[in-house]
Order: sequence, then structure tokens, then C-alpha cells
Amino acid sequence: MYKVIGTRDTRAFRVMWMLEELEQPFEVVHAAPQTDGVVAFNPSGKVPVLIYDGTPITDSTAIIQFLADRHDKLTHPAGTLERARQDSLTQFLLDEYDAVLWTAARHTFVLPEELRVTGIKDTLRWEFERSQNILKQRAGAGPFLMGDMMTVPDIILTHCLSWGQAARFPIKDCWLGKYWDVMRERPAYKRAAAR
Repeated sequence: MYKVIGTRDTRAFRVMWMLEELEQPFEVVHAAPQTDGVVAFNPSGKVPVLIYDGTPITDSTAIIQFLADRHDKLTHPAGTLERARQDSLTQFLLDEYDAVLWTAARHTFVLPEELRVTGIKDTLRWEFERSQNILKQRAGAGPFLMGDMMTVPDIILTHCLSWGQAARFPIKDCWLGKYWDVMRERPAYKRAAAR
């Protein structure tokens, strides 16, 4: 059985959702970032941490890609052009969505108050909106980002859109709002959200 260390309101949600999509049993150890229960497995204090076969795996993207590869679902095979496109889209989402939201969070409550730059959020919101226009050009014909098959980037994007809404980073593009609504209706998403 897998063990997920983290809380639902962090990137640990991505791992919980992936495990629900894969229909794999798992245990959740509710631990906030920087607490002893996290630092014992990840010196940076960040969540999530996945414990598999006694070994901790850190970073939500590394974890969900590991799970997808291990169970041969929600991913294209390594070494294929489809996987190269998938990995490229994953990197785009991490650079243009996740990094923007993480920077906003750092300047809201993570960094010491004297190091926060509140004005940076306007720039970050602009970047978030600009990325929506670029993503529209990169996305497949749907219903998922890469076309007919749900993949790792769908989990990352859906989580980032939820995070963005909570941080008041609006979804400006109608297609993206509809996509987000559909993804949140997935039974596995709902099961993860209910944990």
C-alpha cells in the first residue's frame, strides 16, 4: 500500500487524485509542510511525500509520473513522441502555472514578511492569464489536454486552476473554465477531495 504524507490543500492532492484514478489503495498521513513528520522524509519540509516500499519519493510531479508509469495508466510510454509531447506539456504547466502560483504564495504567506513583494502579484496574474492563451494553442482537441486520453498534465493543470481560483487568479478563457468544471466532476477527483 502507498502512504501519502501531506494535506489535501497542498500539492499532495495531486497524488491522492492520481491514486484514486488508478484505483490503488493508499493511506494518508495528514502533515503540514515543515513539520517534523515531513522533514524526517524530505529535508526541504515540502509535501507531498509518497512512501513506497519503505522509500520516500518527493515532488508531486515526480510522484504522479512514477505512479502513472508503474501502473501504465494516464501516461504515454517513455520513448514515444506522445510521451515527449506529454512531458513538454507537463514542463509548460509547471513553468507557467505552478511556478507563478507558488511565487504568489511565497509573497503572500511563505516568506518572512519583510521579504514579501506584494506588487509582484499583478505581474503574476498577467502571466497566469497569458499562459491560458498559450495553452489554448497547445491543447489537443479534447476532452483532455492531449486529446482523448487523460494524462499527468491534466492532473497538474486541474490542481493549478483550483489553486489559482483560491488565490484569486481568474480563469479568463471560457474553454478552460469548462474543462476545469468537467475535470472536477470526475469520480476519482471527488473521492480525493472528500478525504
